[in-house]
Amino acid sequence: MKKIIIAIDGHSSSGKSTMAKDLAKQIGYTYIDSGAMYRALTLYSLQNGIIYGEKINEEKLRLSLPDIKITFQLNAQSRQPETYLNGRNVEKEIRGMEVANWVSAIAAIPYVRQALVAMQQELGKHKGIVMDGRDIATVVFPDAELKIFVTASPEVRARRRLEELIAKGENASYEEVLANVKKRDYMDSTRTEGPLRQADDALILDNSFMTVPEQKAWLITQYNRVVNQ
Repeated sequence: MKKIIIAIDGHSSSGKSTMAKDLAKQIGYTYIDSGAMYRALTLYSLQNGIIYGEKINEEKLRLSLPDIKITFQLNAQSRQPETYLNGRNVEKEIRGMEVANWVSAIAAIPYVRQALVAMQQELGKHKGIVMDGRDIATVVFPDAELKIFVTASPEVRARRRLEELIAKGENASYEEVLANVKKRDYMDSTRTEGPLRQADDALILDNSFMTVPEQKAWLITQYNRVVNQ
């Protein structure tokens, strides 16, 4: 059976990462969380004085890029990939609200996107991957064989995100999370470099009222349709 690239784009907290991980595991592909790469870079910026007050020291970040290594390692127990920043597991740290509040601003910097897009394209050169993000089908892999755009209402996504944060022991309110979701939607869709948009040939998946089993069934149907063409 031929190997393909599956590119999944969509809004923040739309569930695209979870479905991408599950699909990759089901079909034996490598899952790559492009959003985690931007989150790791944001965490580095917060921890190293690149983000200070309400500003980003873009020149310091640019000079720091050669010293930043982002990798993924499979957790032996969960069998899920986890994000490492310069050899340290940061999977939990990058999912907090502080990183969420800054990641869209970091991701909007042109040279940041150019550097990470090059990394992502290198990871996918042998195909057999599922990658999710904001511009995977439009910029990173415009020739991907299967493109999916995932969406849900801001209110649904905010509730999902709040449940995740509470489960991880974080303090956040629904109003705060909803405001963050809307802010990220605006920043992601209006930035100059690699804005969030649906690729012309992408399939739309609005999962506002879908169950997880329904999503899985829909995804595997689309995968089988493409690989058996």
